[in-house]
Amino acid sequence: MITIIAISIFLCTTLTIYGLYVLLFRRSNPFLERLKAQRRNRDEKIREQEEEPVYEEDAVALLAERVAKPINRIVPPSPAEADKLQRQLMQAGYHSHRAPQIFHAVMLLSMLGLPLIATLVMFLLGYPTKWIFIVGMGTFALGFFLPRKILQKMIAARHERLQWGLADALDLMVVSMEAGLGMNAAMVRVSDELGDAHPDISKEFEFVNLEIRIGRDRVEALRNLSERTGVEDLRSFVAMLIQADRFGTSIGRAVRVYSESLRTKRRQRAEQEAQKAAVKLLMPLTCFLFPTLFIIILGPAGLKMMDAFGK
Repeated sequence: MITIIAISIFLCTTLTIYGLYVLLFRRSNPFLERLKAQRRNRDEKIREQEEEPVYEEDAVALLAERVAKPINRIVPPSPAEADKLQRQLMQAGYHSHRAPQIFHAVMLLSMLGLPLIATLVMFLLGYPTKWIFIVGMGTFALGFFLPRKILQKMIAARHERLQWGLADALDLMVVSMEAGLGMNAAMVRVSDELGDAHPDISKEFEFVNLEIRIGRDRVEALRNLSERTGVEDLRSFVAMLIQADRFGTSIGRAVRVYSESLRTKRRQRAEQEAQKAAVKLLMPLTCFLFPTLFIIILGPAGLKMMDAFGK
């Protein structure tokens, strides 16, 4: 009897301590938390789709459009320049029809505003007219090239994000198609699942799905994807999908082969960047680290020599 009581007390104490540990100190499973977050996001999207859509205009966009309209009437861009600028802004991630007008207005304001501010400041500080003219011309050139340079940097950054996210998107697409989904349903699944990890590629796939839903041909929607992004890997992927669809071959097998080649290409890019790191570190080491080492190593000896020869 005493043995049974001791065992019961031991079991109750152990279970109580374990229960308190589970309630107080157990860490949440990140996988389960991610699944819960995805379910919440999916429920929110369904709830937003069921609700009546409300279109709200951004106050900054409205203000920029009001400023851009009179400037574009005074100095309208040429059709070729407007088409090229529209393509560049779409590659940078701006798909609004007002984006070219706003960018043209920003560029004109920077070309006129920067020289005006710089010359006014130099005039108030009392600089000579020659220097005011030189600074005015320099700031005019800066205002002309700076918005274009920023746009090119944004395009390059988005291209890099699309390239890095395409391999994961294709892997998920292969899994979805081998599970029995069609290509359109697989693209919908990719755009839903990769919204947090790779929002750019998710948004582009979502645009393709929207174009197909409104009745546009799938081949045309895929070609619009390659034109809208300007990424060489996506162009090759779109060409592969169009050829597989036209000749009736297995799209899932073609996507799997292309995904493997894309992962190999991404690994080669990473190895190339790693090999460039040694060359890129050479200039900072030469300019900053080596002089400091020389000062630390040779500094005491130099001070002793100065003291010795000074006597």
